[in-house]
Amino acid sequence: MKYIDLHVHSNASDGTLTPSEVVKLAVSNHISVIALTDHDTLAGIPEAQDAALSETQMGHPVQVIPGTEISVSYKGKDIHMLGLFVDPDNNTLYQALENARIKRDERNEKMTANLRAAGIDITIDKLRAAEGEAVLTRAHFAKFMVENGFVKTFQEAFAKYLNDDSPYYVPREYLSPEDAVSLVHSAGGLAVLAHPLLYKFTLEEVEQMTAYLTNLGLDGIEAIYSSNMGFDEGRMRHLANKYGLLITGGSDFHGAIKPDLDLGAGRGNLKIPYSILEKLKERLYG
Repeated sequence: MKYIDLHVHSNASDGTLTPSEVVKLAVSNHISVIALTDHDTLAGIPEAQDAALSETQMGHPVQVIPGTEISVSYKGKDIHMLGLFVDPDNNTLYQALENARIKRDERNEKMTANLRAAGIDITIDKLRAAEGEAVLTRAHFAKFMVENGFVKTFQEAFAKYLNDDSPYYVPREYLSPEDAVSLVHSAGGLAVLAHPLLYKFTLEEVEQMTAYLTNLGLDGIEAIYSSNMGFDEGRMRHLANKYGLLITGGSDFHGAIKPDLDLGAGRGNLKIPYSILEKLKERLYG
C-alpha cells in the first residue's frame, strides 16, 4: 500500500531540512506523495518539485503537492488553514502571503524588543544570520534561545517567553477565514482546516468552528494527525462526514524542531493511505 503525508514543513519556513532534503527523506521513508505546506510562503515548492522529478527519474517515484499553511484569525485565536494543490505561480495568493510575511516581520521586531528588555540578546539580524530568508516564526525564536543558552528546551522557551499568554508575546494581524478560503480557491486549491484539536477549544466549539468555516467554503478537515489520541480521529471523521468535508492527514513534520515527529510516520504509528489523495483529486478534477 502507498502512503502519503499532506502536512510537511521545510526551512522555507520553520522546518530544519531544505525542500530537497525533505523529498529525499520522503523517498527514504517510502512515502509516495507529500504536500509541502510551509507557513505563509510558497518559496520552497520549486526546489521540492525539482528534487521530486530528479528522484523519480532515478527510479524513486515521489510527488510533491504544492501547498501552504495560512494563519488566520478566528474568535481572537490563531488557527491554521492548509491550501493544497495551489498554483505556486498565482499572483493573488503570492501577494497575500507576502503581506502576511510583512505583518509577521513587524510582530517579530516588537517581540525581539520585548525579549531584549527581559535580558535575552536577540535581534532580527541575528535570527536572519542563522535562518537566511526563511519565514521567521516563534519556533526560530525558540531555536535561537536554546542554541545560545537562554533556555534549555523549546518547551521552556515557549512556556516562559513565546506562548500567547506570555508578557513578551505580541499578536499580529491575520487574514480572515473568509479571505484565506477565497485565496486558496482563487489559486485552484482546496482549503483544509489544519489540526482542529490543537486550538484548545471544546469539542462543541470545534464543531461550531467547522460549521462556520464550511459555510465559507471549507473543503476539508485534517482528521488524521500526529497528535491525535484515543477517539480523536474518529471524532474528526464524524465531523467531516456530518458537514460534507473531505478528510486529509499529515504529520506536521518540521525536522529537528520537532524531533519526535518523523515524516509520514508522526510519532511512530501514523499511516495516511493513498486513497485519501484520490478523493481530494476527485473533488478537484471531477
